[in-house]
This record gives sequence, C-alpha cells and structure tokens, in this order.
Amino acid sequence: MAQLKYNKDIDELERNAAKWWPDFLAKKESSTSIIPKLVESQDAFISLLNLSKNNPFDIFQLIDASKFPPNLFLKHLVVLTDFGGEPLNRLNQNFDSLFPMIPYGNPLHNKSVRKFEFFWNEKKYEYVFQELPVTSLTNSKLKIDGASISKTVPLSDLYKDVIVLLMFGANAVNSEVSEVLRKCEVGNLIGKTDELKKFIKERYIFVSRITGGAEANTLGQVAQTHVIDFLRTRLGKGYDIKSNGHIEGVTHNDGQTLTTFDVVIKKGSKSVAIEISFQVTTNSTIERKAGQAKARYDMVSDTGNYIAYIIDGAGNFQRKNAITTICNNSHCTVAYTEEELNVLLKFILEKLE
Repeated sequence: MAQLKYNKDIDELERNAAKWWPDFLAKKESSTSIIPKLVESQDAFISLLNLSKNNPFDIFQLIDASKFPPNLFLKHLVVLTDFGGEPLNRLNQNFDSLFPMIPYGNPLHNKSVRKFEFFWNEKKYEYVFQELPVTSLTNSKLKIDGASISKTVPLSDLYKDVIVLLMFGANAVNSEVSEVLRKCEVGNLIGKTDELKKFIKERYIFVSRITGGAEANTLGQVAQTHVIDFLRTRLGKGYDIKSNGHIEGVTHNDGQTLTTFDVVIKKGSKSVAIEISFQVTTNSTIERKAGQAKARYDMVSDTGNYIAYIIDGAGNFQRKNAITTICNNSHCTVAYTEEELNVLLKFILEKLE
C-alpha cells in the first residue's frame, strides 16, 4: 500500500480542494447569520415605524402588540444608524456626562433622574431613562449578535432606553448629545413610507457590502469548529484538543508572547498545530499566514513538534506564491474535504502515537 503524502505541493493540493464552501458549512452558518433575518423582517419593521406616526413612544406598544422581537427591532436600528457594539458601549461609559442626574417631580420627594429631551415633528418630548447606564452595554447583552438574535426576549426598559436613543438621538435638545448621535435619525422618517423604504433600501445595499467580510469570518469560525468536532470524535481519549492553542517554546515578539494557532492537538509531550484558511474570495489573510509560515515551521520543528495547514477556497488558489510558501513550510497540508481531513487525521495519529 502506497504511503500517504502529507506535504503536498500547490498543484496536488488544488486537485484535492473543494474550492467552494461545502453545503453543510453554509447551512450551519446561516443558522446564526443576522442579515437574512433582517431582510426577512424588513417589511414588518417598516410597518411598525409607519404606524407610530402620532406619538414617538407608540412604538413600544406596537412592538409589544405585534410580538416583534425587541432585539431584532433594535438590530435594525443598529444597522441603519451604524451605531452598535463599541459606539453603544462608549455611550454607556460616558452616560454621566451626557445625561447627568437632575431633580425630577416634587422637590419634597428628593428624586433624581436622567432625562433625554428631543424634538420630533416640531414638538419637544422628554424620555426618562429606566436602566441606562449599565455595567457594560454589549451586543451579547442586548442579544443582537449572531448567536442570540433568534432568542425570544421581552421588551425590557433597557431595550426602550436604547431604542429611543437610536431613533431620535440626532434630534436631542442638548447639542453634545445630538453630535454624538448624529446618525440616529430614523425617527424622522416615521410615517413617511416612501422616504423610509428608500432610506432602508440604500442602507442595506451598503450593509451587504460591508458584511461580506463578516460572513466569511463567521464561515471561517464554523469551519474551524467543524475541524475540532471532526478530530474529537475520531481521536478519542488521550488527545487534548484546543481552539486557539499554544505550543510551549513557540513564541514571537522576541520570545515575549506564545504563538497562537487555530487548533492545537497534544498527546503526552508532542503536539500538532493546525492553521486553517478557507477563502472563496481572494484577500490578504493567506498572505499573512504565508508571511508567518517559515518562522513558525522552524520554531515548531525545533521544539520537536509539527505544524499542519488546511488550505482551501477558490480565492486562496489565486495567491499561488503564498500557497507555495505554506506548502514548503508545513509537515502536512490538506484541503477541506472529508477525504483530506482523514489524511490529516492519519498524520496526527502517526506523529502523536
């Protein structure tokens, strides 16, 4: 029986490659993808805004009555205003300076609140914050990230606080607040059906461009998870498998920092590091991996361990010099197919036996 060739050259690698994302990975990714959920719920989102034309705070009753998920409603606002994640958390951290506590109601009650005053349809409104600021305001806390956007959540006071800011922030009476939230003007389009549809359509065309990289990144994470699951079910006990793992003695920054690999499998004193790259569209990620390949190969080899690469995707094979460099500096290079992953499995078993 012919011995398996582990260190393929670029031509051998490409002949065995899948080139395009396997269906099972695309299906796994779509279950956590945000964009399809936003597109599917666009019409319902627009309807809620159009129905809220008499009073800016009607939107809360409408969200409740329609059972529209408040986290999904908020995600629409985050995308349309380009104000989420870091900007939201930064706003939360500076809440005291933007919305200081002030006396409210009967002076005898000694009550203080934080108020947001804004103009809408030529009238001034005020909203009293119920929850903000909080310890930390993140996408995961608001359940607007890919992992939790599908979860059913109630319309809490925290959602109301953030929704008001993202809808009417640009109209704030306080000029400092209106400058920070200058993109938050969706509320000005309430009841203006044609303008609202045009704005949302144009915004989502822009969003579709900038989410291409995010989608590829999510698929990349799914691909990495699949490799780990594949190896765990086949290697069994005695093998320590870590995502974003390290090998003792393999460092960078003049020995100050342990080098991180996508996956590290260890048994006893031996390890196999695995780097994974699947790019359907060409980008510079593979160039970065190629630039690191020789130094990593030399250091891993010097410590008596091994490094393997899983390389696939039509975009990667457009970077022939980078792929060649990786193939020349790898103990085992495979493509992303079931057959090729079995080759990697045999390599691991052979080297860590």
